[in-house]
Amino acid sequence: MSSPLGPAFWRLYSASAASNLADGVNRVALPLLAATLTRDPVAVAALTSLAFLPWLLFALPAGAFVDRTDRKRAMAAANVVRAGALAALAATVLTGTTSLVVLYTVAFAVGVAETVYDSAARAMLPQVVRRDQLDRGNGLLTTAEEASQGFIGAPLGSVLFVLAAAAPLLTTAGGFLLAAVLVVGIAGTHRPVRGGGPPTTIRRDVAEGVGWLWRHRFLRGLTLVSASTALTSSMTTGVFVLYALDTLEIGAAGYGLLLTAAGVGAVAGGLTAAPLAARIGRTATLVAGSVLAALTLGAMAFTENGVVAGALYGIGTAGVLFWNVLTMSLRQALIPEALFGRVQGGYRTLVWGGIPLGALAGGLLADATSVPTVFAVSGAIQLLLAGALWWLLAAHRDLVANAFAADEEPAAP
Repeated sequence: MSSPLGPAFWRLYSASAASNLADGVNRVALPLLAATLTRDPVAVAALTSLAFLPWLLFALPAGAFVDRTDRKRAMAAANVVRAGALAALAATVLTGTTSLVVLYTVAFAVGVAETVYDSAARAMLPQVVRRDQLDRGNGLLTTAEEASQGFIGAPLGSVLFVLAAAAPLLTTAGGFLLAAVLVVGIAGTHRPVRGGGPPTTIRRDVAEGVGWLWRHRFLRGLTLVSASTALTSSMTTGVFVLYALDTLEIGAAGYGLLLTAAGVGAVAGGLTAAPLAARIGRTATLVAGSVLAALTLGAMAFTENGVVAGALYGIGTAGVLFWNVLTMSLRQALIPEALFGRVQGGYRTLVWGGIPLGALAGGLLADATSVPTVFAVSGAIQLLLAGALWWLLAAHRDLVANAFAADEEPAAP
């Protein structure tokens, strides 16, 4: 029988669920608002690019910051900033002064705050659970995140947008404020324990984290495969709202339901990732999830039926969640706690930093060909990357198998 995760974990879980519910509403509302202003695929894809550009620019200093401060306070402050930015956007909608420039600016500001929030949240989990509980903790957290974003936030955001364009923005602002209050309620302080020695600079801290990541052969390879997959997948993210509105012709409410299908798949994937890995192994589970995601994404290029597209999207998202849960647990098990924010910052810079480029590439490809072509190309490339993942995991099978063997500080790479 598994041991309980403890009250600190469940408080983190509640705060994460509230924050991601707000994020889910926001991720539907902003693309729909952009689509009311333009149907240019490059302009619409630029919104996704700007939302994720902060990961390329600020993930490293954000990681160094959360390794220097109380992580729960960093999470709360980031959510307050996100709430303020979205409340300001709602004000422009209500006054009729919204423009693409305003929308782009808010998306970027929310993205900057997200680099701090997400870096701190991921670094907190190893502080509140044991190493042998990481898979279960990540599975529960990721399931809550995806359920809040896709299963609840997506349909709620689309329904609110149909009622009034400002409604989902105000709802999101309120949700982020609630999440800030919840995270402050986590008992104790969560400042990482740093080694002795003289104080260091942010620049030196960043260099230490990036250097550790680069010297670790397995995590370096995992980072490169992850970055390539994220860049390729984001080709569809930037034009996804146009896929729903113009290819499937399912409207704003249908767009929300399509994202809800992904939420259902995410919940299934998040809940089954750890048990499946325990049964068939992490390598088999990760590779199976990658292949599943690639095949379903490519198949979406060949349907104009919203129900079929939703089923494919949900199945593929379950595969993505296998990846998210298990690779996060691997990183948390292998990276020293005092370095986690900085190493994770380096990882996210490369992985999420490629998303703006992928989104713009998808927009340009859609403009030159068609939106379904983007899905076909993305799925084909991701299938090749699944092969690279299998090779990487096979080459480091002993490291992967023993990563969770003892509840002790990881050795240097």
